[in-house]
Amino acid sequence: MKNRFGIDKWVAGPTTRWVTLLIWLVAAGLLSTLAPSISKEVVNNAPPLADTRPSVQARELVTREYPKAEDAPALFVWHRQGGLTDTDLQRIQQFTERLSTHPVPYQTSVPPLHEMPLQDLKTRLSEDGSTIVSPVFFSKSTQSNEWKEGVDQAKEEATVLFGSDPFAVAIDSPADLNARVTGPVGIQIDATGVFEQADKTLLFGTALLVLVLLLLIYRSPILAMHPLVAVGIAYFVISPILGWMVHSGMITVEKQGTNIMTVLLFGAGTDYCLFLIYRFRQLLKSEPDKGKALRSAITGSSGAIAMSGLTVILSLLAMIAAEYGSFRLLAAPFGISIFIMGLASLTLVPALLAIMGRVSFWPFIPRTPGMLAERAKRKGHPAPASSKPSRNVIGSLVVRRPWLIIVLTCMVLGGFAVFSTQVKFTFDKLAMFPKTMASIEGFSVIGEQFSPGELAPVKVIVDTDGKDRDIAQTLASLPYVTQVSEPLAGRTNPELLAYDVSLNMSPYSMDAMKVIPELRRSVEGTLRQSGDTDAAKHVWISGETAEQYDTKETNIRDMSIILPLIIIMIATLLVVYLRSLIAAAYLILTVLLSYLSALGLGWLVLHHFLGMDVIQGTIPLYSFVFLIALGEDYNIFVISSIWQKSKRMPLKQAVLEGVGETGSVITSAGLILAGTFAVLITMPVQLMLQMGVITALGILLDTFVVRPFLVPAITLIQGKWSFWPGRLNSVLDTDSTSNEKQVTWPSM
Repeated sequence: MKNRFGIDKWVAGPTTRWVTLLIWLVAAGLLSTLAPSISKEVVNNAPPLADTRPSVQARELVTREYPKAEDAPALFVWHRQGGLTDTDLQRIQQFTERLSTHPVPYQTSVPPLHEMPLQDLKTRLSEDGSTIVSPVFFSKSTQSNEWKEGVDQAKEEATVLFGSDPFAVAIDSPADLNARVTGPVGIQIDATGVFEQADKTLLFGTALLVLVLLLLIYRSPILAMHPLVAVGIAYFVISPILGWMVHSGMITVEKQGTNIMTVLLFGAGTDYCLFLIYRFRQLLKSEPDKGKALRSAITGSSGAIAMSGLTVILSLLAMIAAEYGSFRLLAAPFGISIFIMGLASLTLVPALLAIMGRVSFWPFIPRTPGMLAERAKRKGHPAPASSKPSRNVIGSLVVRRPWLIIVLTCMVLGGFAVFSTQVKFTFDKLAMFPKTMASIEGFSVIGEQFSPGELAPVKVIVDTDGKDRDIAQTLASLPYVTQVSEPLAGRTNPELLAYDVSLNMSPYSMDAMKVIPELRRSVEGTLRQSGDTDAAKHVWISGETAEQYDTKETNIRDMSIILPLIIIMIATLLVVYLRSLIAAAYLILTVLLSYLSALGLGWLVLHHFLGMDVIQGTIPLYSFVFLIALGEDYNIFVISSIWQKSKRMPLKQAVLEGVGETGSVITSAGLILAGTFAVLITMPVQLMLQMGVITALGILLDTFVVRPFLVPAITLIQGKWSFWPGRLNSVLDTDSTSNEKQVTWPSM
């Protein structure tokens, strides 16, 4: 197929290859100099929920009517196993007095514990006298790095007052005083720190893994550097472009998004490079002119690379339709990153290959038979025997036993898919972090010594219309409520009464989220009984638990919209590219089966081998986007090969050669892509670990089951119908056991 745009002649030309490389280097240098990197522009607490969600509307009401209640608490948890001493309590009072007179940055208030008599303060101790909690409130409009500045300074003040650092003492110390900062502020600070610490480790770990795998697969140090150089230069173009877009207010990028983007760039970018490199190496074995071989490689692979990149880009851009912020904010940066990486694969990588030529593959340089004979002659050796083609075991098996292959692969994939029905999900954001994280340790102490619901009470606001509605009694009578505060009237509307409700469970747990609708129904029922005919509009529920309940509902909504949208978009793209409804249908179905299998197999690994009882509720959508998009890449590549070969040979032969021709490159690409996602397993965040396990397993299933066995077998069984309604009348076929003449299927 002739390249209409002449990109092959441009990037592989004697002069223009250097121009292409120079353009990329200049672009990377200028952009990195003129624009901020994305790492400096990321945010850590972007609003995750839409303004229409009840908890967000309730929070806005709290901000307006109860401005102090909207401040974010940092809970300082002071604990001594043998019991807090009077000296401990006096120093804690000195600590609050110090913060009252000399506030730390972004602090809004601190309860005046120093004004309380010591005996009154002791009433705030836990039942065994070992623990007390002193809150410090910060502005909720600030970023987590600003909270960290204030909290760190508060810790320094405490260290001076106590004469030692209680925050460095082990939580299970038998005698010494220890302290931890938890609550919404402490948890957010630690969460941000975990992602930041893992950022560089993830970057270097992914690059090292890709390098090692490339060296093992291709055994060429020069070739191994090509994809890494391409990804590196592309990253220095992508990072400032995204940084500039964030700085200009066009998009927003979260920290965890940049971590995933790094993995995606290395994995998908290396795959695209390998598709081109593979074709180039194959052509060098038959074409003495390296320039002509490279141009043919570009022409032959550019369609599949462009199609694969477009599939991923459209899948990622589909996330714009998400309501949940963490999903929606990934669409633009991920789509832009893959677009630029695809562009680098089609221009920068060919330029590098054109510059290095056959030397790229040193020490195993591919040569034509004539070149090998001439080289042997110069050395005084006999001409080498022509190498026999490697035995295509998988392709032969598929051609001989397609029905058996379909049955066995569907049994394997279906068996794993069954376990996807057993997956248990959670939207408890604390469950994604390690238990050794300081704020989680502090939270555990509160849960053991007090009611865990005190960590983040549910705030219930009721419009009483100036009447006695008896709301406090209703709330206190609920079996899951341990404490109800005195009502607080609104600042501008005194008929609004707000109650802080402490639950008898973790406010971040799934059990707590389940009571939010019941809590609302109970309060609305009380209002109706007292004569309020419009009770549903007079109740608002705010707080961490309410927001997590809305997060769960939003995730369910996004799954129901984005999953079908991605399937429709990719199916449409496949139909346009392959001009076959049948092929598009079974390619989509095989990847869906692979996705469900990955989810089931991932659950088996996470639950039975890693001891996890639940997985994060956002994992299915993340995994779906990556597996459907990236898994379809390999199907496109193998089908493209079969499609091209079927134009000049019988379909069975096309399947046989197509499977053999693409086997090694897709296996290499799959191993590298799975490996890059597996690097996420090293991160101390369960969300990333779980995503890494499920996505890596899904890619391996695509690489070793779906691509080499299931898709070719279905294509063979479908025969001429695989091409319907495209070029049905030009498909060739032969009987599998004879050398019958080629036949042409009649047109419909």
